[in-house]
Amino acid sequence: MTRPALTPRYRLGVAARAAAALVGGYGVAALLAIAGAKALPMQREEAAITATMLALLAMPVAAMACFRARSAGRAWAGVLLFTALFAGIAAIAGWRP
Repeated sequence: MTRPALTPRYRLGVAARAAAALVGGYGVAALLAIAGAKALPMQREEAAITATMLALLAMPVAAMACFRARSAGRAWAGVLLFTALFAGIAAIAGWRP
């Protein structure tokens, strides 16, 4: 049984997905923590802790979604979509970068 050759295009796709998982996953998790801390109807400290715990769950989910996507472009599109969504929620809730 022969193994298929790993082409440069395939390796570039895997590298792009890994970058989307790392950089994009961090962005999604950070903005989810900010949005949650601003938007949750709790005391400030409790909202920050709850949002941070949710964000810690969001990063591996985002990374898995990047490798589940059909292409690296779709992986980046999904990450950017959720990053923009959480940035919008945070901005509406009163966060100013």
